Amino acid sequence: MTALKSLLASRERAVLLATLVFLLALPPVADALDRGFYVSLFTRILIFGLAAVSLDLILGFGGLVSFGHAAFVGIGAYGVGILFFHQFEGSTLLGLPGSVNALVVWPVAVLASALAALAIGAICLRTSGIGFIMITLAFAQMVYFLFVSLQGYGGDDGIALWGRSQLPGPIDLNDNTSFYYLVLALLLGFLFLCYRLINARFGMVLRGCKENERRMRALGFPTYRYKLAAFVVAGAGAGLSGVLLANATEYVGPAFMVWNRSGEIIVMVVLGGMGTLVGPVFGAATLLLLEEVLADYTEHWQVVLGPLLLLVVLFARRGVYGLIQGRPSGALRRPRRPGKPGTRGDG
Repeated sequence: MTALKSLLASRERAVLLATLVFLLALPPVADALDRGFYVSLFTRILIFGLAAVSLDLILGFGGLVSFGHAAFVGIGAYGVGILFFHQFEGSTLLGLPGSVNALVVWPVAVLASALAALAIGAICLRTSGIGFIMITLAFAQMVYFLFVSLQGYGGDDGIALWGRSQLPGPIDLNDNTSFYYLVLALLLGFLFLCYRLINARFGMVLRGCKENERRMRALGFPTYRYKLAAFVVAGAGAGLSGVLLANATEYVGPAFMVWNRSGEIIVMVVLGGMGTLVGPVFGAATLLLLEEVLADYTEHWQVVLGPLLLLVVLFARRGVYGLIQGRPSGALRRPRRPGKPGTRGDG
């Protein structure tokens, strides 16, 4: 048993290391092969992987099924777009000038997403189950129609950006390779933050709330505050992904926060493996690569994608990353029922 656990753990570490090496080597290899498109494709994968990891924090570990997660992605993106717009127009926002400085714009956009998550979570987390799902969906739709109604910022058409945010120093974010490595670094940083949270007391309480919140309250834990803190961290992570998405596409629009975008992020989490942190990144890669490949063969690629996703859910219930991890140790031996004739529990 110990040897098997060691083998599975070593296989998991080997896959993670190979994935990291692949991601680090991708830009120079793509440039050497004159396939720069893959840098842009995997930049998009990493950005949606970040959004999926942020959702997994509350879905996989907290059991909170949020259908409004894309709202925070959109708020982060609009934080970049609105400040860019005022910089371009030479106007002010609440008396403050616009900016394209990433050290100013990005923290402001992430903070806006975190504050929105705080306000929305403070209300939504007073419910549970289907009520929580529907209220998060309702808030997402409210945010969506709010930005559609902002005709000064393009309304349905959104805001086109003439370039990416700027960083002081030698890093040029308009260079696809530099931007790719920055996105990768931010994803790894957010994964490390979530890893520390999950393996601390915070994560223990969050997982306990998922299993039996009433018992956690009886033990004296303020479960509402723990869940709200997780919701805010998840909203900030989604806002960061929105910031990066706006810079990657050089466009901001209400389409970033439609309800089916939240559904896609949930699919990425489930496809990759809920409650694994790294799994949603694999889920985002699987989903987006399937879309890219199938779209080359047919314009009705969704018809093929649906059954493929169904097969993964049926035969890989712990997701793509669960296949890498192997069978859990508890599944190697079926426990005997006490009292069954012919066993030691027979008495």
